[in-house]
Amino acid sequence: MTRCFSFIAAQNSCYRCSFKRAGLKSSTTDLGDGTIMHCWIPKKHNPSKPTLLLIHGFGANAMWQFNGVIPHFIPKFNVYVPDLLFFGESYTTRAERSESFQAQCVMSLMEAQNVTRMDVFGLSYGGFVAYSMAAQFRERVGRVGLGCAGVCLEEKDAESMEVLKVTTVEEVVSVLLPQTPEKARELVRWSFYKRPPRMPSWFLWDFIEVS
Repeated sequence: MTRCFSFIAAQNSCYRCSFKRAGLKSSTTDLGDGTIMHCWIPKKHNPSKPTLLLIHGFGANAMWQFNGVIPHFIPKFNVYVPDLLFFGESYTTRAERSESFQAQCVMSLMEAQNVTRMDVFGLSYGGFVAYSMAAQFRERVGRVGLGCAGVCLEEKDAESMEVLKVTTVEEVVSVLLPQTPEKARELVRWSFYKRPPRMPSWFLWDFIEVS
């Protein structure tokens, strides 16, 4: 479906402007072995302030999930906001797909930015990556915050909760990475407490095609 105007692409541009106004700049780092990481970094790192790493969950890119909170953190932290692999402008040709590999790549990115110590906040899937970073790099990671990330959830816990029941990886992918408006609405039903009142199909198609 081809459109002359994309609301999602326009929103991406607005978020980019917002991040730049907040004092961040777009940076791309080649980690080697076919791995490229994109990250929003401070225009000027202030050594007198601590570093805060914000790791996003499933979505188009990091801007969509952290745009609203960036202005609150900028005055007190050097803020770094990476796109995880396969989101936004980050990708790899390597076969690894685990949160452990994501954590290693994010840490390599921070090393390339000469950041040796950081606090980390991870949202949803990003919480699993943040947890893995803390476990693998204890001497480099300080405080850790997790939002909407069931890193301690066990199978017995799911029995008493209303959770998405799936039996195959393909079913998980079809919901978390929707390819149709119907699947996108299903994802919203499972992930939003206060859901948008209307989600027209043309808008959802636009989101799917852009992201």
